[in-house]
Amino acid sequence: MCLHPMTSIDEAIHPSSGYQGFSLTPTGSLSMTSLLHRVRNLRNLKRNNTLDGSMAGPSWKNVYRLSDSQISSLDEAEEKMEKMDITGAEEILLRLLEDDPKCVPVLNNLAHMNGRYLSDFEKAVEYYEKVLEIEPDNAWARDERRRYQRYLTYD
Repeated sequence: MCLHPMTSIDEAIHPSSGYQGFSLTPTGSLSMTSLLHRVRNLRNLKRNNTLDGSMAGPSWKNVYRLSDSQISSLDEAEEKMEKMDITGAEEILLRLLEDDPKCVPVLNNLAHMNGRYLSDFEKAVEYYEKVLEIEPDNAWARDERRRYQRYLTYD
């Protein structure tokens, strides 16, 4: 999604008119699609140097100390998953995993891809277990692993 050069940060995050770029799920929360669109808007603003460090609000920290190349490759893999190019996403993620077998974001993405897109719940559980070996307090990985373990018990 390309933003008009005059688009402000507030307009990218909270559109003021027309299609708002979000929908509510039955529970009343924003849908994942809406969240992804908002994140993409912020990424585009950051890439265009429109978003600077002086903005109040949450800032994303590179807690895993990923290189620009790794971040770019992860973005590309996520975009491929969104476009249902699972083979392409898998190739990127496995290449990243070869370079750094303990990269939590890569392991999480592989687990998510295997569980959600490939329905390979055993493989998803394996990847989430690797994440939990590295980060035992990772609540996301723990919850997702539990969910896919439960799927394995269904006939």
